[in-house]
Amino acid sequence: MLDKRGITIKIVPVLILCFFILGCSLNLGNKYGLDKENPTAVEIWHYYNGVQKIEFDKMVEEFNKTVGKKEGIIVEAFSQGSINELTDKVIDTSNEKVGAGKMPEAFTAYPDTAYKLEQLGLLSDYNQYLSKSEMSKYIDNYIEEGKITSSDKLTIFPIAKSTEVLMVNKTAWGMFAKETNADINKFQTWEGIAELAKQYYEWSDSKTEIKDDGKAFFGRDAMANYMMVGSKELGEEIFKIEDGKVNVNLNEKVMRKLWDNFYVPYINGYYGAYGRFRSDDTKTGDIIAFVGSTPGAEYFPSSVIKNDETSYPIDCMVLPIPKFENYKGYMPEQGAGIVLTKSDRKHEYAVTEFLKWFTDVERNTEFSIKSGYLPVKKDANNIDFIKSEIAKNNDLDISQKLQDAIFTAIDQENSNEFYFVKAFNGSNKARDILEKAMLDKAKLDREEIQKQLNNGISKKELINKYDTDENFKKWFEKLKNDINNAM
Repeated sequence: MLDKRGITIKIVPVLILCFFILGCSLNLGNKYGLDKENPTAVEIWHYYNGVQKIEFDKMVEEFNKTVGKKEGIIVEAFSQGSINELTDKVIDTSNEKVGAGKMPEAFTAYPDTAYKLEQLGLLSDYNQYLSKSEMSKYIDNYIEEGKITSSDKLTIFPIAKSTEVLMVNKTAWGMFAKETNADINKFQTWEGIAELAKQYYEWSDSKTEIKDDGKAFFGRDAMANYMMVGSKELGEEIFKIEDGKVNVNLNEKVMRKLWDNFYVPYINGYYGAYGRFRSDDTKTGDIIAFVGSTPGAEYFPSSVIKNDETSYPIDCMVLPIPKFENYKGYMPEQGAGIVLTKSDRKHEYAVTEFLKWFTDVERNTEFSIKSGYLPVKKDANNIDFIKSEIAKNNDLDISQKLQDAIFTAIDQENSNEFYFVKAFNGSNKARDILEKAMLDKAKLDREEIQKQLNNGISKKELINKYDTDENFKKWFEKLKNDINNAM
């Protein structure tokens, strides 16, 4: 005979379990309260302009018409001008400055800016909305860079990355190499480039009757990268982050190696920096080779325009980033990601859903390579895959120099390792100091040398006055003091 009380006792837990499962299902179905009949709008600020802005806007529109419409998400994207203008507006908004408006749900940011806002407790964690399986599809280093203060919190979502490559005026190089038998393999190292630059200066000097009027051969953008990546290659990191604290490590021997391979060639006239970017200097013919970012390849000139306004066409040759002889090579990891401001689960989830859609392998490849960036997922970080996407997609009609830059960057990953420095208090100021310290010193001393050359003093005598241990140590001590004061 059945005991009705026993049946009741057994049924109650089953009902509770059913309600629990149903509740979980409803929560997953609702996706934190998203409702396509009452869509949730999220605002994203960025600094994209030109091609990047056009492509980003197109993809936002596509998302809103498809996945966004289905799930109840409307993305509103607004360019704030340059990265500096965007950063200033975000900081003003976070400080509740009058007229700054409210903070957007998400915005593009470099680690330095994200670090400041993270310290204020304003940023959320993408880990809440990404599974381990989803996370594993992104390039490990890109995810690691996004964990700015904790190994457990993903603060910056990677959407497109860049690095550096070596770009050369192939036309000018061909003429120089033909007459001098200059070795193209010397482009592989910083020491080799210094040798080529000296050879080029002397070759171009011989073309005129004026003594010591040779032309500069090489320049580079982002001197801070030269300093930080170069130090890493030579076995010492300038900024060591341990337990959330930064230790400054300016090694004198390492700094001297960097000095000898940039400052010394520069004061000799072998290197140069004249315009805002080295691509500008290539356009005027003041240099014929430079290290710059992969997106910068699009600005490599198609012709050289001389002061007398005559011009001639040139071709571009893209080569891997140089390294120091007998050392492992590193390449800088660059490119802003998108941070998520703290709001509510619905809005945070909505932003994450858009970013997951945006970084779909094919879609992200299209956005990235059109603007010279590297896709962020492992499956897309492949030359053959990108070539197949270009072949089948008429919208991926990108210039040959941009293709070469992207393919070179991906290929050099086989022999180089990505390197980035985690953000810390004062990191932005410290980087700015590294950006200017050696280049400003080299420029000033080169200008003084040129003035005295015009007064009839021999170049060798002048260089011997500047290329000294005393001059280096004075600069080195100033650099140490400036960095320490910025911390």
